[in-house]
Amino acid sequence: MGCTVLTGELTLGNFTYSNPTKLYFGSDSLEGLRKELPRYGKNVLLVYGGGSIKKTGVYDAVTGILKESGKTVTELSGVMPNPTLEKLYEGAALAKNSHADFILAVGGGSVCDYAKAVSVSAHCTEDPWEKYFINMKPVDNAIIPVGTVLTMVGTGSEMNGGSVITNRKTMRKIGRVFGEDVFPKFSILNPEFTYTVPQYQMTAGFFDIMSHILEQYFSGDDDNTSDYIMEGLLRSLIHSSRIAVKDPKNYEARSNIMWIATWALNTLVAKGKSTDWMVHMIGQSVGAFTDATHGMTLSAVSLSYYRHIMPNALHKFVRYAEAVWNVNPAGKSDAEIAEAGLAEMKKWMEEMRLVLSIKELGVTEDMLEGIADGTFILKGGYKILTYDEIVQILKESM
Repeated sequence: MGCTVLTGELTLGNFTYSNPTKLYFGSDSLEGLRKELPRYGKNVLLVYGGGSIKKTGVYDAVTGILKESGKTVTELSGVMPNPTLEKLYEGAALAKNSHADFILAVGGGSVCDYAKAVSVSAHCTEDPWEKYFINMKPVDNAIIPVGTVLTMVGTGSEMNGGSVITNRKTMRKIGRVFGEDVFPKFSILNPEFTYTVPQYQMTAGFFDIMSHILEQYFSGDDDNTSDYIMEGLLRSLIHSSRIAVKDPKNYEARSNIMWIATWALNTLVAKGKSTDWMVHMIGQSVGAFTDATHGMTLSAVSLSYYRHIMPNALHKFVRYAEAVWNVNPAGKSDAEIAEAGLAEMKKWMEEMRLVLSIKELGVTEDMLEGIADGTFILKGGYKILTYDEIVQILKESM
């Protein structure tokens, strides 16, 4: 039984940065939809989830603008929190058969992820799962442009090329990062659209944001400008999250969190960093077995993972403790400072009522080897894990 290892050369210090997504941010940002729609063809595939946008009024507002713009709309609803391969096949066929010129995703990160997967799959002559998610081949077929109207924050999918699809038959949940030609052409970010998200989902999104930052922070060049940016983002997230859990309709807090989420994963702070992503690899495999909320799979394994790799990057965990969690180093060894930082992180996680055990997500002992086997091993962090180490981390996360 073994894990898949993804390899690749890391070049720090030299990079190209481009992000073509246009953002409309604020309480009147939906007006941006009116400005953007004339740029695209007549046939629009409207993609959304379980129907909550109809209860909140977002659906009526969006479809009203589509109608005013003279678009022919085909609707695709029912996108689940962990989009499945079967749903991808359904969406790709519908996009192709409706001659979609444009895909508009209205929802959270999963809906946005899904729309991007549909955009590259509709005109793919091969099995898109095998081609794009298993073999990671470049996209060489026509791509349907995507725009998003965000209703939940966390993934950063509104400004990147990421897409995660779950194959329930093989128990594999795989993320693919497509190039900038798959990035949303524009995204509408109105913090008020996030107010009605249940607290469990809201705080799961908070941790998804934190995890995105930490995956990039704990890697590579340790005196990188990106590290200073990420420390600021983390401090802002911690501050605003404490306000938002008490007052979910606090516009200042929710708008700050929405903006942090976008910058956490729009590829900017990754520049010059090797990036880790092992928490996500383990968490996604947990999600494949349990269908649990993504952010909670990350929170459930993070502390065990970071305690496991801490000896390999003690200096960075000391910096994290002092710069992000304000740990006083006086009278403490480096190991004690680093551990105090993780202890402060755990206190915040408990304050947010995040899941701290994979058992709470439905994981049982007999699943551990399968979850480990489905975990892709990456080489961008401070320590390259073995299969046995992943099993051990999972056991410690129980």
